[in-house]
Amino acid sequence: MRRLGIRVPVTTAAIVLQLGTLTACTDDGARQDAAEEYAADLAAALTKGDLGDLTVSGGGQEDLDRTLGDLGEYDVEVSAGDVEVADDAGTAMLHWAWQTPAGPWEYDAEATLEPDGDDWLVTWVPSLVEPSLASGERLESTTLRARRGDILGAGDEPLVTARPVVRFGIDKTKVKAAQAPVSARALAGLLDVDPTPYAKLVKAAGPQAFVEALVLRESDAGSVRGAGLDAIPGAVGIGGEMPLAPTREFAAPILGRVGPATAEIVEKSDGAVRPGDEVGLSGLQARYDDELGGTPGIRIQAVGGKEERVLFTADETNGEPLRTTLDPGLQTDAEAALAGIGPASAVVAIRPSTGDVLAAASGPGSDGYNTATFGQYAPGSTMKVVTSLALLRAGLQPSTTVPCTPSIVVDGKRFENYDDYPSSALGDIALRTAVANSCNTAFISQHGKLGERDLTQAAAALGLGVDHDLGFPAYFGSVPKAASETEKAASLIGQGKVLASPMAMATVAASVVQGKTVLPRLLPDHDASREQPAEPLTGGEAQVLRELMRAVVTDGSGAFLADVPGPPIGAKTGTAEFGTGDPLPTHVWMIAIRGDLAVAVFVDRGQSGSQTAGPILEEFLRSAG
Repeated sequence: MRRLGIRVPVTTAAIVLQLGTLTACTDDGARQDAAEEYAADLAAALTKGDLGDLTVSGGGQEDLDRTLGDLGEYDVEVSAGDVEVADDAGTAMLHWAWQTPAGPWEYDAEATLEPDGDDWLVTWVPSLVEPSLASGERLESTTLRARRGDILGAGDEPLVTARPVVRFGIDKTKVKAAQAPVSARALAGLLDVDPTPYAKLVKAAGPQAFVEALVLRESDAGSVRGAGLDAIPGAVGIGGEMPLAPTREFAAPILGRVGPATAEIVEKSDGAVRPGDEVGLSGLQARYDDELGGTPGIRIQAVGGKEERVLFTADETNGEPLRTTLDPGLQTDAEAALAGIGPASAVVAIRPSTGDVLAAASGPGSDGYNTATFGQYAPGSTMKVVTSLALLRAGLQPSTTVPCTPSIVVDGKRFENYDDYPSSALGDIALRTAVANSCNTAFISQHGKLGERDLTQAAAALGLGVDHDLGFPAYFGSVPKAASETEKAASLIGQGKVLASPMAMATVAASVVQGKTVLPRLLPDHDASREQPAEPLTGGEAQVLRELMRAVVTDGSGAFLADVPGPPIGAKTGTAEFGTGDPLPTHVWMIAIRGDLAVAVFVDRGQSGSQTAGPILEEFLRSAG
């Protein structure tokens, strides 16, 4: 059925009225859309800190940069909220969400919009960045530095703690700009630092800057002041504190150091670290920087007006201490024993009953490298403690006769004893005598009695060759399966592909004392994973090994230790050829046990274990008491 419609006449005036209403609605909607689009673009530009091509009334990029001040270094997310428009004005709410190292800072600010033809633009005023800012004011932040946590030693005695220092540098407020680079070079010469880059830093710094050249312990600063510091225009020494160990050398490769953040550290921190912040640069200081460094606070102010106003504060959180097992006295004794040693060297002392690393000293010849716990060297005849365990498991006894000949050939490779091996100990001798005098050929003669995994398993039972995460750089050594009979023979005397660190060999000695595999620990709060050896050390085996090491002192190459006070000492010397030359250079070692103490001494190049490493070991044991 067809509908019938009724036509209603429409006057011209009514048509005009309807068209006018439609046009007004359309214009209002377009203006609102344009304002909202502009507000979104403005928020995006403020987030980037770059206005780009965005039109701004009465201001521009320079005004934004000046108002943001040093907060421009932090990440911020600006989002547009409600937008309201009228015929000749509009407003847009902006939500600012700053990410500071101390936490978020959020607030809302209002932007005033002006019509710009069919578009809009913002009226520049500082309050669109922060609502309370008046004309001429800007934001400025101050880092509230957290106190760095101490590194503690045995008994929680502070090892690294805040100690007095003097920061030497050029104060540009105290010298004319043209003179500042000249003064910088003079100060660099006085402090023995590279003058060219330091002079460039001073020249580039602002007119109010203090440009640090060098930080010295307060005890070392007097010589600089007395050498003519006051005669250099603008040169000053400013007192302060810095996390430092008792001495510059004290366990330095392990503990590490603290200093101004490098450009690389700043870049990787995602804003958490700013130029000039002091952070851990190496060692434990770097690895545990988050815990030790704590969290800096921040104070944000409005400056440039009649008076400074605090807008936001987040308090700092001080760092947590890091506990270690280092004994300050024994560490000092170890470093004193190494003080005059030219090549790379180390002394490591472990308490077998707990595994505590009491001393881990790398000598001055190590040039800052962690020789003590991470060095990788052939252990030489100290390996014979491990080889003795393998031979005991193969059926030999301390009294078993073995042939000690001047030389022995294995698959065409000739092996000999060390140069000053005593001729009186040649011939068919007891295994005990072979250990005491360190007869290479006697041990190599037994290589056929050992299977391909026997030496590796004996090493694992004594803590050698099995990696563990101890929370610091630690090399446990390597005792791989030999690829040939020649390599197998070399492994028995600690050469070939066998490697160890001084800490690893101290662990071997500690395991002999304890009668089970010792896992060394430097960080008592670190949960180290422990992998049990396939064939654990037994108490009976350990007792025999202790007797063999004791024979080294009573009847062999360690006789010079016989009159050292204290409990009876057991020991083993070691010499390992390496590199090229005629004669070949040698690593030298000595390990020792006394009561609840196990020690390893290493020198990269020396004459022999007894002649080079021996005196270091003796000095340490006598001073350790």
